[in-house]
Amino acid sequence: MERQQRIESWLGQLWPGVSFTLAPASADASFRRYFRVTRNDGSTRIVMDAPPSHEDVKPWLQVQQLFQAAGVHVPAVEAQDLEQGFLLLSDLGNTTYLSALDRNDPAGARQHYLDAVDALVRIQAASRPGQLPDYDRALLKRELDLFPDWYLAKHVQIELDDKLRKGLETVFEKIMAVNLAEPKVYVHRDYHSRNLMVTPANQGNPGIIDFQDAVYGPISYDLVSLFKDAYIEWDEEIVLDWLITYWERARKAGLPIHADFASFHRDYEWMGVQRHVKVLGIFARLYHRDGKDGYLKDMPLVAHYLRKAVTRYDELSPLRKVLDLVENKITVLGYTMERSKG
Repeated sequence: MERQQRIESWLGQLWPGVSFTLAPASADASFRRYFRVTRNDGSTRIVMDAPPSHEDVKPWLQVQQLFQAAGVHVPAVEAQDLEQGFLLLSDLGNTTYLSALDRNDPAGARQHYLDAVDALVRIQAASRPGQLPDYDRALLKRELDLFPDWYLAKHVQIELDDKLRKGLETVFEKIMAVNLAEPKVYVHRDYHSRNLMVTPANQGNPGIIDFQDAVYGPISYDLVSLFKDAYIEWDEEIVLDWLITYWERARKAGLPIHADFASFHRDYEWMGVQRHVKVLGIFARLYHRDGKDGYLKDMPLVAHYLRKAVTRYDELSPLRKVLDLVENKITVLGYTMERSKG
């Protein structure tokens, strides 16, 4: 409540004599919160509340400038108070891709995904080294380690024997080698249906949010986030069509992408393994450490993607054995590695 009062005081100083109301807009997995401000003229803005003791808004501001310069639709910054951790932003609305998409209408979803592909190509085409942190081996490894530390040990409560543990470590090295060999571009890191907004056509779609963790890394990463989304699933043949469209447009834009689609697709699949191993660890940590259980329902789909990928590549068989062990044990709260029926 104190933070909200400070926001109201800040806005009052920015807009003397203007009345407004403040209402929660959204929150994310971090300490950031968002409020929608409605002024007496009916116009709206978004306030990002990022407590300086927990969050640093400067990375968000840096990425906002890079993405805006790339020609994609991100929130505009109207005012900032870095000392208090407040940003006043343009409002991209409250219609996420996730809320607009109909799982039973892939034809209707196609234009949304092609818009997202075009925006991603623009971001990637604007990439330059040295602007964002490198998605290096150390970061990839920290993310992979969330799986044994939080998903296996804390969530499923499985302790691996020496053979399985060494096998998992070997697979992690192979995954990172493939990831690090990919061409490097700007990576949003959470380019999915909850962070893409449907906005009026004249503003440019999609609106892109929640990009503060962007890095410089593998070109296929954001495609995994987009097409192997933890919150909505599409049939593989549909996703393959969208992925081919991206590959064609990326090549046309001169991006450093494999000339052979099969090689590109393998990189994409292995990048997906890294991401989904990480995401299972993150969702488990959010529950067990932070008391946030909202992501538990999304674990089965993430695990489903992971299972399908490791089944296709013999080199990933040690990870497949770990998943077999998990699937033979009932996890906490009744969730299994299989998707929920229906």
